[in-house]
Amino acid sequence: MEQITIALEKVDFFPANRVTDDTSILTLKNLVFEPLLRWRPGGQVGPGLLGSWTHAEDGRRWRFDIRPGATFHDGKPCTAEDILAYIDGILGAVDTFGMKWSYARYLADARFSIPTAGSIALVNPEPIADILDIFSEFYIARTAPDGSATLGTGPYRVMEFAAKRSVTLERVGAGDGYRRIVAHCVPAADERLAALRAGQVDAAANLERASTRLAFDDALTWGRQSNTLSVIYYLNCLRGLFTAPEARLAVNHAVDVRAIIEEIFHGLAVRASTVVSPHHLGHADARLAAIPFDRARAKALLDRCDIGGELVIRTPEYMPEKAVEVSRVVQDSLAAIGLRARLDIQEDRPAYAREVGAKKIGDMAIFDSSPHSTYRILNDKISSQVKAVWWQGHHDAGLEAMIRDANRAVLPAARAAAYGRCLARLNADPPWLYLFHPVDVFAAKPACRGLTLDPKGVLGIPA
Repeated sequence: MEQITIALEKVDFFPANRVTDDTSILTLKNLVFEPLLRWRPGGQVGPGLLGSWTHAEDGRRWRFDIRPGATFHDGKPCTAEDILAYIDGILGAVDTFGMKWSYARYLADARFSIPTAGSIALVNPEPIADILDIFSEFYIARTAPDGSATLGTGPYRVMEFAAKRSVTLERVGAGDGYRRIVAHCVPAADERLAALRAGQVDAAANLERASTRLAFDDALTWGRQSNTLSVIYYLNCLRGLFTAPEARLAVNHAVDVRAIIEEIFHGLAVRASTVVSPHHLGHADARLAAIPFDRARAKALLDRCDIGGELVIRTPEYMPEKAVEVSRVVQDSLAAIGLRARLDIQEDRPAYAREVGAKKIGDMAIFDSSPHSTYRILNDKISSQVKAVWWQGHHDAGLEAMIRDANRAVLPAARAAAYGRCLARLNADPPWLYLFHPVDVFAAKPACRGLTLDPKGVLGIPA
């Protein structure tokens, strides 16, 4: 197969020390770069740029070996020094909103070394099996002569790149897939779909963001996949109504999430049951069902609470998608069970993120929880021992003991079971209002073969 032309919402390569969950950027990253380890649905990981690893029985010492023959697209072999330089850059970096990444905290006590040019070693005072999750988010890149971070070790090399416009990729080695990929930036989903139907491109991603309900007609080949991202409301567990567990459970019963999915998102989402998606480590072990819509139960729970005055629901205009529309439905749902609430709409999305991180969430604030690591979500957002940036005051001593046990589990099955127990407890005693996980959609010409969509929203193209 010679060439495929695709329409993406964004076409860009971020600086090497930038981690992202943007599906368009991740699609390009997976073509040009390799993650240190490859995340798999269900939360386990497999080999990536690091082809194999070993660890001590207690999980405190790890050694990772680079895939034999790993070479950057300019011909330079990938060495342990390259990987540790990348990690150092990540540990000192900030995110899109200028907030420091949590990776520095996770690895604060870790000590890296280089046993050989083709391996790295890690020693940590505590068991750190979750290093596997962390490494699955690191895509090793180097800066090209033009200043862009486009040199990787992946199956495709960058041949031409115009930031925010287009990129041309060429396959590095032999293969049965596409020799060349051309990606065009088409920001609007409706325009991406129109370009596909007009024959201007061969495939289009993120069509779930179209303004009207998709037809899913036979003229195109369609792909759908639920995403690891969770759309939720943080509940203020530090002060006010939601310090009461009954109130937190009540609002989860009060909102008809299925109606939100059907009416606002045209059916393209699945209900959430806990702080992570069904694709996360531990979710299958927890065997959960979503908290049912039951206004009578919600009212009965509120009868046990001191309701107080008017609630404040905070929302940005976007990220998550249609945040204001969803918040208006939630506002009406609360009114139906006797809770008065007003919306506080923040137009500045970066400022909104910083305010949520500073615990300025009113009584509840809509947000999207994106890490595909169960460890990261519990550490960053739930644990009252850590009290990290996204933690909003929830405290459960029994849960903290369960999180510690999960963090110390080394073998994959033991970790999954331990995290499952945490997730089940968070279903029974929710610190958030759980809404849904979006469903991503792509479409392609019927002649295009082998395209896939994974739960992180990555469009897979065969090499």
